[in-house]
Amino acid sequence: MSRGIFIRLIVVALIAVLVTWVALNTYWDRITIPSPLKNEAATNPFYGAQHLVEELGATSVWDRFLRDVSPNAVIVVSSWHWDLSQGRRTRMERWVEAGGRLVLDRTLVGGTEEFVRWSGIARKAPTPKANDKAKEAGKEAGKEAGKKEEADDEEEEGEERDALLRRECRILHEEGASRSFNLCADADGSHLVTTRRVAWALKDEFGNQVLRVNVGKGSVTVVNGVPFQFRQLLQGDNAALLVAAVRLRKKDDVHFLSENEHPSMLALSWYLGWPVVLLVLGLIALALWRNSVRFGPLVAEPDQARRSLAEQIRGTGLFVIRFGGGQALHAAAVRALNEAAGRRIGAYPRLSASERVEAVARLTGADAATLGPAVHHGGARRAQELRQAVALIESVRRRLINEKN
Repeated sequence: MSRGIFIRLIVVALIAVLVTWVALNTYWDRITIPSPLKNEAATNPFYGAQHLVEELGATSVWDRFLRDVSPNAVIVVSSWHWDLSQGRRTRMERWVEAGGRLVLDRTLVGGTEEFVRWSGIARKAPTPKANDKAKEAGKEAGKEAGKKEEADDEEEEGEERDALLRRECRILHEEGASRSFNLCADADGSHLVTTRRVAWALKDEFGNQVLRVNVGKGSVTVVNGVPFQFRQLLQGDNAALLVAAVRLRKKDDVHFLSENEHPSMLALSWYLGWPVVLLVLGLIALALWRNSVRFGPLVAEPDQARRSLAEQIRGTGLFVIRFGGGQALHAAAVRALNEAAGRRIGAYPRLSASERVEAVARLTGADAATLGPAVHHGGARRAQELRQAVALIESVRRRLINEKN
């Protein structure tokens, strides 16, 4: 046997041993892994819950802020800040007292004292011993639920899927009734207490985990867990618990309320202040229309004809009389008279005021007693008096000029 053939036989033997070992130590099985959530199911935490209530004959909507809803409606609250705004909290409280049904889970934050004072429901923190006991009880309940599902389902596919999805589950019993719910949600050994009369409750060995009390004409139901969001709704009896918690009836209007995603500023502006938005839009449209390009002028253009000299004089006179009481017009008339008299009467600038009036009166034949007050009156004049004085001064000036000529 040649050396090459010997080496080939050794390699083939080693490969055969490896294949045999792999075949004896491995096995093939089918495992179903849930695919990631897509589209609206990935963003809407109540996507499954909405489809559930709609299939049962109700209507549903996912709100990011508190709307005005009918007192006959239902609001399921999760991931919500109770005391973020006093006005919002007051609206919620009044809505419940008017007949609304309010369901809350453990994700309620802020305003704990205000909520306890109003509803009477408080969450009592667990002791370390109760916390450890709750974890052990949750694991045992999960194992029992897995065994039951494995017995009902002959295929191992269901068991593997539930093993991936299962959280800590615990059996809740309704006091005074045989009904029970397998609640699958994180357990920490805490429980709910109330100072009001209990309308409905589900409890385990640690105390009440679901509690309902009446407030006014409405009711408040608190669930000590987060069983209604995303895939948690599909675990255990969480879906049945949702129907029982909201007391679902046909044609109910169910509002799922959360602040996981905040609404846009435009949506809030429209909902909270739509009259102001409409007014601002109207003003913007008016401004755009007012400043837009037009096909013609707003009014017909005036004629370009020039005013006559008489109109110009009358207009100037009216302006002078209206502003300054006509003093500028009177001063101009006196100045023109003095210039004309200075050219006719010798040494006129050296004469006194009374001597100037007498000299002009002798030369023109005017009345000195009338001309003097017209020229030297320093007080305010009425419009008629001003016109008479200016007219007299102008007539005397023209006589001086005409006599010279």
